Formats: sequence, C-alpha cells, structure tokens
Amino acid sequence: MQVYFCQFEENEVYDNEIKNLFNIALKMVGVKENVSINIIDVSPDTIKEMNNDYRGVDRVTDVLSFPMINSINEIKDEIDAVFGECNIGDIYINPTRAKEQAVEYGHSYKREYCFLALHGILHLLGFDHIKEDEEKIMFDLQDKILKEAKIGRD
Repeated sequence: MQVYFCQFEENEVYDNEIKNLFNIALKMVGVKENVSINIIDVSPDTIKEMNNDYRGVDRVTDVLSFPMINSINEIKDEIDAVFGECNIGDIYINPTRAKEQAVEYGHSYKREYCFLALHGILHLLGFDHIKEDEEKIMFDLQDKILKEAKIGRD
C-alpha cells in the first residue's frame, strides 16, 4: 500500500499512524491487492467550494472522499501495469476543521486527523452512513480499526 500526502501543514508525524490504520482497514475488508491513496490537505475555503460543487452543500466540512473505483471488487482489474497498484481515490482533509473538532470533542488533533483519514478511506472502499443500517456498519468498523491501531480519545 502507498499513501501519498500533500500537506500544507506539518502532519508528517501522523504518516505512520495513518498507514497503519489503512493497512488494518484494508485487511479487515479483505483487500489483498496493492493500492494507493492520496491525502490532500485543503483550506476551509477550498473544502467549502468542493463541498458545494460536488455535493451541493454550501458549508465547510472536515473531510471529502473521491473514489476512483466503484467497489473493492474492481481493485484487482484496475491495477496499473507500470506502478503495480490500484489508486482507489483521494481524501481531502481540512486541518483547520480537524483542529476545531479535536477541541470540541475533547481529544487530540492527532486522533481527529487520523479519524478523518480513516473515515475517508472507508468511503473510498464503498462504506457510507446515509442510511441508519449503513451508518452502524461503518461506524462500528471505524471503532474497531481505531481500537486495533490503539488510537483512542486521549
């Protein structure tokens, strides 16, 4: 697995934690193929514009995911012959909102940023939380992955 980071802030200390979370997530959902994911930090203004353009929601958000595959069943067929991996998509994170939420929820910025990255990859893998039953599945999986990675609400 490859995770490509494009950050305008110093979040490098979380790279290993995020890669570990992603490895756990991929294993738990049964993805064995080599995948790549892009994580891009964006400003509140940029993510608000993206949220409006792509979701029709005119407000700042914390994370947006843009999958490059329709389901995890496509990964095997979409592996790039040159790079030997399948890019499953992009995760855009708003670090400003992540910092605000860390304070609101009473945990560390590290925990919030890692949570948002994990939330993003689960969307890339086809999980959603629009319907109540889907939300339970996704949120239970998030909790299980965070627990295994030992990323708690410190």
